[in-house]
Amino acid sequence: MGSDARALATRLAELDDAALARTLAARGISPHIGWHDFFDAADGLLDPAQLDRALTRLDRSELIALAAGSARAGGDADLLALTDADHAPYEPVAGRIAAAAASHPGAFAPAPAPAAPTPAAPRSTAAAAERAFTTAGSLADVLLACLHTPLARTGAGPVSAVDRRRLTDAGAIASPDDLEDLLTSAAEAGLAAARDREWVVTDAGEAWLQTPTPRRWEVIAEGFRAGLPRGIRTPDGGFPIPASWPDAYPLDDDWPAHAERRRRIGTRWGLFDPDESSTAEYPWTTVLREGGRADAATMAPYLPAEIDRVYLQADLTAIAPGPLAPALDLRLRSLALRESRAQASTYRFTAESLGAGMGEGETAASMREFLAGLSLTGIPQPLDYLIESTASRHGLVRVSADDLSGRTRVDSADAGVLDTIAVDQALRPLGLVGDGDGLSSRVARDAVYWTLADARYPVIAIDAAGRPEPIHRRAAATPSEPAPTPAQTYERVLATLRHSHTAGGEAGWLERELEQAVRTRAEIVVVVRMPDGTERALTLEASGLGGGRLRGRDRAADIERTLPVSSIVSVRAA
Repeated sequence: MGSDARALATRLAELDDAALARTLAARGISPHIGWHDFFDAADGLLDPAQLDRALTRLDRSELIALAAGSARAGGDADLLALTDADHAPYEPVAGRIAAAAASHPGAFAPAPAPAAPTPAAPRSTAAAAERAFTTAGSLADVLLACLHTPLARTGAGPVSAVDRRRLTDAGAIASPDDLEDLLTSAAEAGLAAARDREWVVTDAGEAWLQTPTPRRWEVIAEGFRAGLPRGIRTPDGGFPIPASWPDAYPLDDDWPAHAERRRRIGTRWGLFDPDESSTAEYPWTTVLREGGRADAATMAPYLPAEIDRVYLQADLTAIAPGPLAPALDLRLRSLALRESRAQASTYRFTAESLGAGMGEGETAASMREFLAGLSLTGIPQPLDYLIESTASRHGLVRVSADDLSGRTRVDSADAGVLDTIAVDQALRPLGLVGDGDGLSSRVARDAVYWTLADARYPVIAIDAAGRPEPIHRRAAATPSEPAPTPAQTYERVLATLRHSHTAGGEAGWLERELEQAVRTRAEIVVVVRMPDGTERALTLEASGLGGGRLRGRDRAADIERTLPVSSIVSVRAA
C-alpha cells in the first residue's frame, strides 16, 4: 500500500464518527458500501473515478489552491479527504488535478471579474416588487393546498403529475414547471419539508401564511441566501452578483444549469433582473448580497396595498377589491371557495365550504362575527340563511372510536341518513356493517371521517370524552422523526471500520501493505527481525503472500526469498 493510502487510512481512523460520516456524505459514498476496514476506505476514496467526482465539488478558488499545493487548500478539500494534515494534496489527488488541468485549463485560473452592479431604474424596481408579490401569493396557494392534502412525490423526487395538474387547474401556479421552484424556496426557508414520498407544511409554514407580504418575502430571502452553495457565498455572509455564478464550479458540467435555476428562483422573488445581461440591482438585493439581514422596507412602497374589507353579495359571493391581508384571506378561504385571483378576488360560499369550516372548529356565531367585521355591506340574508341551515345540519353524522372493540362507530339521530350511508357505493371501502343502532368499521376514525366528508355527509368527529373534535386532513406538520444525521446514516459502515481497526491493530496495517505490494508486484524495502534480535533491510519485488509468509525476489542477491510475516517489522516503498 502506498504511503498516501496509508496516511489517508490513518487519518480516517483518527476522525471521530461525526467527522468521518460527514466526509463519507460529502464524497457521496453509499451507506451500503462493502468496505471492511480503513484500508478499503482509503483505496476507495483515492480511486481515480471517485477523485474526479470529488473535484467537481470544489469551487474555483479551492481548485487553484489545491493545484498549487498551498496550505490554504482547506475547507471542502479537507472535508472531502483530498489533503493531508498539512493541507497538501495526496499524490493520487495531484495526479487527477493534473489530468483535470490538461482537459480544463481554464478551471485553474481566476475567472474574469463581472461588471459592477448599478442601481435599477424605478420601473424595473416596481416590476421586481410585483413579481415578488405574485410569487408570494402563488407559494401561499401551494402551501394551503399542501395543508389540505400533502403533495405526492414521485420516486425521482418531483411532485406527481396529478398534483401538478391539480394546482395548475386551481390557479395556484401558472405552469407545472413553477412548482419545483416554489417548493425549493419553501424548503430552504423551513416552510415545507419533503417527508418520505410527500411534501408537508411545517409549523413555520403555517405561521408564514398568517404574516403580511413584506415579512413573507424576508423569510424567503433569508432562506434563499442560506441555501446557496459555498462556492457562491462570500466571507461576510453575502453572495457575489449572479453574473459570476456559472464560473463557480468549473469542473462540474451540471453546475451551469444549477446556477441558472438559482438565478431564476431569485428572479421570481424580485431579487434579480430577468435580463441576465443587465447589471441593474434593486436596493433590497444590495443589502442581502452584502451580508445584511433581509429587509423589505425598501420594497414595501412598491407592493400593492393590502385591504381588510370585502363586499358580501346576495349571490353568496365575496368580492375583495384588492389583495386581502393574508390572515384574513386565510380564514375567509376556510369558509369559502376562491373562484378568481386578481386585483379583485372572488370567493363563493357553499354549504360544503361552510361545513368544512365547521369541521375545523367554526360555529355559526363565530362565522357571523368574522364576516360582519370583514364586510363593508353587512351579511346578506341568503348568506345568513345558508349559515343557519348548514349549522343545523352539521353534526348530523357522528364518527367516534370504540376503544373496547377497536372499531370506528358511525351514529346519527336520523335513521334515514344511516340507511343511505349503509348502501352508498362510494363508501364500500369502509366496510360498514350494522352495529346496534349505528354502523361500525374496521377503518380508523379519521379515515372514516374524511371519506364521509368527501361524500358530502354532514359529519363531525367525536373524541373520547364525547365532545366534537376538529380534524385536520393534513399529515403532522413536523415529521415525527428528524432527518437522520450522517453518523446515523453511516452507522453500519462506521461500526465495521471501527471493529476492524480495533481487531487488526498494527499487524493489520502491515498485512494490507504487503497485500497491496503483491497485487501491484511493487518493489519494497522490508525490515526483518533476525533470530539474534538484529534487524536487516531487504529489497524485494513482492510476488506472493500466503500461509503467513511473504515471497519475493531479492534483486541484490538475485534469489527468491520467503519471509515469515511475523518477523517483518516494517515495509516501505523502495
